[in-house]
Amino acid sequence: MNQKLKKAGLLLSGVVMSSQLFAQTPDTTGSAKNYVQPFSGANNFRTWSVGVHGGMMTPYTIFRGKENDFRTPNERWGYGGYIKKQVLHSLGLQANFFRGHVQGTTPADANFPFNRFETKVKYAVDISANITVANINWLHNQSMLQPYVTVGGGSMAYSTSLYANSGAQNPTTRTSDQHQFYIPVGAGLKIGLAKGINLDLGYQVNFVQSDNLDGYSYGSGNDKFAYAHAGLEFALGKRSKPQLARHNPVSSMRAEYMMSERSLQSQLDDQRSQNQQLRNDLNTTNANLARLTADSDGDGVFDLNDKCPNTPAGTKVDGQGCPLPTPVTRVIVTEEDRRVVRDAIKNLEFDFGKATIKDRSLQSLDRVANILTTKNFSLKLAGHTDNVGSDAANLKLSKDRAEAVKAYLVSQGANPSRIEAVGYGESQPIASNKTDAGRQQNRRVEFTLF
Repeated sequence: MNQKLKKAGLLLSGVVMSSQLFAQTPDTTGSAKNYVQPFSGANNFRTWSVGVHGGMMTPYTIFRGKENDFRTPNERWGYGGYIKKQVLHSLGLQANFFRGHVQGTTPADANFPFNRFETKVKYAVDISANITVANINWLHNQSMLQPYVTVGGGSMAYSTSLYANSGAQNPTTRTSDQHQFYIPVGAGLKIGLAKGINLDLGYQVNFVQSDNLDGYSYGSGNDKFAYAHAGLEFALGKRSKPQLARHNPVSSMRAEYMMSERSLQSQLDDQRSQNQQLRNDLNTTNANLARLTADSDGDGVFDLNDKCPNTPAGTKVDGQGCPLPTPVTRVIVTEEDRRVVRDAIKNLEFDFGKATIKDRSLQSLDRVANILTTKNFSLKLAGHTDNVGSDAANLKLSKDRAEAVKAYLVSQGANPSRIEAVGYGESQPIASNKTDAGRQQNRRVEFTLF
């Protein structure tokens, strides 16, 4: 087969294979299962891998063309493998092994009696650095394409045979075994086929540190040969971890930023929703308060309890908003009246920590309301508490309880203008606050009838 047709066919096959892989490989590299938090340790990745490959060896290289000891290169098969440790995202160290045959015809010196050589590479081992040149899929956590370059050094053992024009081999003088140091320099492209499996397409030039690879020394340069290969790389370790070589740290940092941004935005939306709910609740409360506290005629009685609406301004009214009768000039407080007040004080009870009057206290308060309406007495209500709690809270509670008693008496017909409600908090104890009994006495509302 013509050599140019061979090379063209190999190149075309590689292009077709790569196109099919691009078309068939699903885009799953950006999924959450492959995400690794930025600046994570190497234990979160798969850093070891092994590979196998096969391809063609030829004395023709991109560095020297056909200017070799033998003018006409032939392609022969070779194969090999490697084990690699990925040290960084873009740097791996790998131990390589390959073997195969290198062959050429037509010596540069027309007087040379042999027209063909064949070198059998028994083994070649080296340590190389594998450097990833770029990460192409910037928007994905793993890159499907990994272009790379390699360089290293190692030792190879080979046996070279020279053949005369007649095709007969001269085994006595033209077969030799050699061990030489060589420098492999290469480039390639890895394509992700699946999680942990890569297609490896590579080209490598091996610089042999002698001029006897072909058994013939011609010119001043050392011999070289190329190895174009295709193979598969398999990542070792847990399948749940991504390959360090394929991982894109820039994309991970971008993903981390976007997740933080979404979290902050979610918190902000929640806070806005809570603020809106509080605003709606406040508006509802204010509307209810305005409705319950409306006093259209300004007589001091809320419209909700005003049985005599539209009272003329300045008219004194009772607790139901109705005008009061002509006041009695002289007011006499009898002992019976004082007994009624004392009984109300004795039976007055509130819910714990609140200004809500208990039902069993209402009957005695009704009697107080009766004497206030019938005799037009004035009444001062003084609220007191013990020292449990803050001063401000106790002062407010004592005032609220006095106001609660006033509101109830007014609801029963008492004149609100003749009732004064004052709160003194814990400032005027009548017993020690160190005992339960003392604190019970200090929690009181005093009635002063006049």
